[in-house]
Amino acid sequence: MDYFQGVVTEFLRANRSTFVNTEYLIQLDEGNTPLKARHWYCDALAVNFEHSTVYLCEITYSKTMSALLGRLQGWTTHWEAVCESITRDSKLIGAWNFQPWLFVPEASKPLLLRKLGQGQTPTHPQGNMPAPLITTLESVAPWNYCSWDRKHELSESDA
Repeated sequence: MDYFQGVVTEFLRANRSTFVNTEYLIQLDEGNTPLKARHWYCDALAVNFEHSTVYLCEITYSKTMSALLGRLQGWTTHWEAVCESITRDSKLIGAWNFQPWLFVPEASKPLLLRKLGQGQTPTHPQGNMPAPLITTLESVAPWNYCSWDRKHELSESDA
């Protein structure tokens, strides 16, 4: 884990209704050997009990964001199976929403929005992956929120 992953993780954990599992293995097929192109390590899986939502969090400061866009493409193609595998492996009970949440540098956000808008991660017919939330890395610095009780509601500034 790099330094900024820890900053994002602490930001997520500061909401006391959220529990975080870092470097979460999303494995579409059960078994001891993850199959190529059928598994990913998600930077952080944040489970928010208040909103019954599982956030698949990816953190990057890549200038091109090509790896991030590739990840989103893989998730889009297999979205239903991604959600089913997380439900299975995390032993989730009941109805849960699943939402990608990206953390990128402020300077990279316009490029990411442009690439997402240009179909860099096209919706797969069976996918139905929701558009990712996007939060800037600068906004999750510890001096920007209460570290022991972050009451953070998702708003347009996060998307």
